[in-house]
Amino acid sequence: MTAAVVLFTSDLRLHDHPPLRAALEAADEIVPLFVLDDHIADVGFGVPNRRAFLADCLGDLDTGLRDRGGRLVIRSGRPADEVCRVATEAGARDVFMAAGVSPYAQRREQRLRAALEAQGCRLHVHDAVVTAVAPGAVTPSGSGSDHFAVFTPYFRRWSGQPVREVFAAPRAVRVPHDLGSETVPSRAAVAGVAEGLVRGGEKAARKRLAGWCREGLAEYEARHDDLAGDATSRLSPDLHFGTLSPVELIHGARSAGGPGADAFVRQLCWRDFHHQVLAARPAAAHADYRTRRDQWRTERSAADDIAAWREGRTGYPVVDAAMRQLRHEGWMHNRGRLLAASFLAKTLYVDWRIGARYFLDLLVDGDIANNQLNWQWVAGTGTDSRPNRVLNPVLQGRRYDPDGAYVRRWVPELRGIDGGAVHEPWKLSAPARNLYSYPEPVIELADGLARFKEARALG
Repeated sequence: MTAAVVLFTSDLRLHDHPPLRAALEAADEIVPLFVLDDHIADVGFGVPNRRAFLADCLGDLDTGLRDRGGRLVIRSGRPADEVCRVATEAGARDVFMAAGVSPYAQRREQRLRAALEAQGCRLHVHDAVVTAVAPGAVTPSGSGSDHFAVFTPYFRRWSGQPVREVFAAPRAVRVPHDLGSETVPSRAAVAGVAEGLVRGGEKAARKRLAGWCREGLAEYEARHDDLAGDATSRLSPDLHFGTLSPVELIHGARSAGGPGADAFVRQLCWRDFHHQVLAARPAAAHADYRTRRDQWRTERSAADDIAAWREGRTGYPVVDAAMRQLRHEGWMHNRGRLLAASFLAKTLYVDWRIGARYFLDLLVDGDIANNQLNWQWVAGTGTDSRPNRVLNPVLQGRRYDPDGAYVRRWVPELRGIDGGAVHEPWKLSAPARNLYSYPEPVIELADGLARFKEARALG
């Protein structure tokens, strides 16, 4: 009787899972293993919203495996230690897992490979599990570069790449009976979870996907920036935890066809783009991708402004609405993310790392590649070809929330203001302003823009 271990990481699903498929073909029994990594908590990444969503995902994965005759094995500790221990207990010589791109994921793979080889075991790492196209599979021709630094040429090359076939979920999974496991975590045991946090797990994710394909995909191109319409897919948490496969999403969208599907595939390409940048430049998780001489304001020099931004009381309604949505749902509309990030990094001229860290503290889809590199794109230190662009929250609010419905949803103290006037409450008459307990703007937009331009000129 042969055995193999499947280490689940950011791929918490049974559908379209190449490492699981390969293990089932290679061995009579498999050990579906998830390690509750001590290091994640040590570095402050194990925050409540993601811990709660992870608990949902693991519970759902365990249920799916039990429906097929198996179960999920849970261990706590450092992955290399626990995987080697489980491999020894199961008599396994092969371990299968998906490739990751973050600096930590790369170190984890290196340590695991070395530890397994030391005890005579093999590690099999599969690409195109977390991403649709493997980082490094597409590189600029003739430039000598190991990755694309600009999205559009990457998208052209990426679009021509073959995408592997989608694998069905296994019908049966046989797990060694005598292998010990810890209890699957529960959301109920996690304190400090956002009130509006959605349910995690593959079952919930596939239900969300089916509903959105039925009701939202066709109109995605036209409506994805509509703040009040909430017309994005909301599948980013499912992609981050791997309860949905990006490969399956691309095949499904391309089969549906149409402008909405094309626009959605383009967004999936943005996700792959950021992953290939981070895989090639791991330091971009915390250091400027494009070196600049910005003298950012810090927690010490901008404490009041940063607090106002975090709490959704900057005096700019669309920014405050986005930040309050984040606190309530552990998620934020993509257009809201751009506006909130631009306001902090460029209008307030605060170090982008402060904003990126706060997003990671709350976002259920908090992903090092996408979060950090999107923040750098907005801050002008990343891959944006127009690094000095500044998003005006008033103009953006009027464009993407013209009737003010998004603002009124999340900033209830302004619900009495009709239409687009809600984006500029400081223009109301004095008697009218006295009716609303809403703060004055923390800065005049013209002053923020002038400071940013001056700083960039000096840099």
